[in-house]
Amino acid sequence: MSFDDNLLGEVSRGARAVVICPDIRGQSYDLDASSRLEEACGLAMAIGIVIAKSVIIPIRDVKPNTLFGAGQVQNIETDCNLEEAELVIVDGSLSPIQQRNLEEKLKRKVIDRTGLILEIFGERAATAEGRLQVELAHLDYQQSRLVRSWTHLERQRGGFGFLGGPGETQIEADRRMIRQRMARLRKELEQVRKTRTLHRERRGRAPWPIIALVGYTNAGKSTLFNRMTGAEVMAEDLLFATLDPTMRAVRLPGVEKAILSDTVGFISDLPTQLVAAFRATLEEVTAADVIVHVRDIHNPESGAQKSQVLSVLSDLGVYDSEDDDPSIPIVEAWNKLDLVDDDRRKELIEIAQSDKAIVPISAVTGEGVDELVSTIDAILTEGAKSYRIMLSASEGQKIAWLHSHGQVLAESDGGESDGGPMLAIDVRLTPKEFGRFSSL
Repeated sequence: MSFDDNLLGEVSRGARAVVICPDIRGQSYDLDASSRLEEACGLAMAIGIVIAKSVIIPIRDVKPNTLFGAGQVQNIETDCNLEEAELVIVDGSLSPIQQRNLEEKLKRKVIDRTGLILEIFGERAATAEGRLQVELAHLDYQQSRLVRSWTHLERQRGGFGFLGGPGETQIEADRRMIRQRMARLRKELEQVRKTRTLHRERRGRAPWPIIALVGYTNAGKSTLFNRMTGAEVMAEDLLFATLDPTMRAVRLPGVEKAILSDTVGFISDLPTQLVAAFRATLEEVTAADVIVHVRDIHNPESGAQKSQVLSVLSDLGVYDSEDDDPSIPIVEAWNKLDLVDDDRRKELIEIAQSDKAIVPISAVTGEGVDELVSTIDAILTEGAKSYRIMLSASEGQKIAWLHSHGQVLAESDGGESDGGPMLAIDVRLTPKEFGRFSSL
């Protein structure tokens, strides 16, 4: 098969790939090389790619043309031939020239970490905003890759995806058309943002507290969300199994109704093209009354993953990394307790007993979830006071509001007034809820 014929064949689900983690000397990483390689393989498997081989390649000096040295490129080609791999995934950032040169030398499709994550986001985005953000990110990434890798115009890079072949049509390969399309997308996104802001303001006027689940991808947020709400949000052992935020009502012992929000999972080295989309999705977190940070405590890189999550929360303005001070209360749910050994379990439980903001749980078995709910409830009802409120029996809307948003302790006859019979209602309300009631 010739080089051109091979590249024109489609690479899609079920494709065999060699996954490479470049370990560049002198460059700092959030995770060690083996963990980064494992994460890259997880990303590839999330869109159905078969991992034929995965390898860490140490790099002393970065080669501007190919990233890897000549001998390393030859070894990669040998691995691809032996494993019959048609795709090479590099867990790092490749310049357009490096990507093109590697494809020419390896005679195979090459995508980097950015392209891989964009591919996943493109497949998983379900909401209108999600699809717009992902398409905009795709175009932004690809406009720098509109290179004439081959002599034929139809083989220019372009189009919406990366795994479907190297280029589509002349009009999609035209930079000017891409810029025009990006301008239209930005206008559409601005309208979507305005709509989302209105929805958030409407929820802000409602008295129901918001609980946001955040955490590193595959920490178990969606499984916990399903456990607490009885919903059926996609929850699989995959990176980015859930991309678009989901909200459901949930009942707590001291709160008649709360809104539980499941957000997109965090990840290290997020492509710059997706940072805007990622943070726009996470803006819901800034409106939360409580943040539940779900951690995969079974993962040996749980500490490094926590740092990544807190870094993003700091960027969103809800956490001060210097003072270790969140502006919104944060509860850590140490998930996947069912996967740790007995000694580690005992250790984790002892640590949690000394810190009321930590709750060990298993979202799969349900262990510890009731305690987590109680912890959240205690935070939401902290500072709640008992009030005796006198209302006319005809003020049905206010009476219903107190029953819906406060903890009604007792109702009794309040006697008569000029407006008719009165009710004396003893109710527990937080200062926030009492303020809202007073404004009715």
